[in-house]
Amino acid sequence: METLNVSRENGIVTVTLDRAAKKNAMSGTMFDELLAVFREIADNDDDRVVVVTGANGEFCSGADLTPDGGRTRHQLASMRHVGDVALALHRLPQPVIAKVRGVAVGAGCNLALGCDLVVASDTARFSEIFARRGLSLDFGGSWLLPRRVGLHKAKELAFFADIIDAAEAERIGLVNRVVADAELDAFVDDWATRLAAGPPIALAQSKHLLNNAMAVTMEEALDDEGMAQTVNIAGTKDTTEAFLAFVQKRPPNFQGH
Repeated sequence: METLNVSRENGIVTVTLDRAAKKNAMSGTMFDELLAVFREIADNDDDRVVVVTGANGEFCSGADLTPDGGRTRHQLASMRHVGDVALALHRLPQPVIAKVRGVAVGAGCNLALGCDLVVASDTARFSEIFARRGLSLDFGGSWLLPRRVGLHKAKELAFFADIIDAAEAERIGLVNRVVADAELDAFVDDWATRLAAGPPIALAQSKHLLNNAMAVTMEEALDDEGMAQTVNIAGTKDTTEAFLAFVQKRPPNFQGH
């Protein structure tokens, strides 16, 4: 691929944005390649967890708005394509970790927030920078941001477009963890390894339930939980394996079926 590096090891697929000269800004080609990669991962049972990161010490500086950004569609069609990429990320059944160094601004910030977990280096900086460019939120930011930090804080971040450091991002709940830059890779590797060893179907169902939590009533949530649990208990071997491993005092070996 032109703009991404994709590697796989032990059930962990790492998607690295790689346009170092532009701090990994998302070009038209990168949006195309991200969409293809996310859809491929969704259909690959061997991919158990996804890590999204950026090359050369930067996460992503947002969409590439320069003439060489490679956008060839009409503006509305282009934005719908961007939306398709955000939805493909959101719909991944696998847990997704954003590993953030350096800048994560604009669409790059929302790419991180679209992941299930965000782990940041103490060097990371975040911004919903759109207003500085005369733009409104995109790449799912209007949906993601208030769910992360609450409505009023989301409006503050969107209206003022301030750049915040990793410590502030952690304080307001924008990220899950902040670690020293030298420890970031090991920390994310540990989380990814633990998730890759987990029960894929059960984790996918928990992810789906939580993603829908603010759109359903308590009654609907309980009904959805009941159906999901029935699939786990009656429809998968992983739940049986978990009980056997508990009785036999050994780690479970989940197969995803």
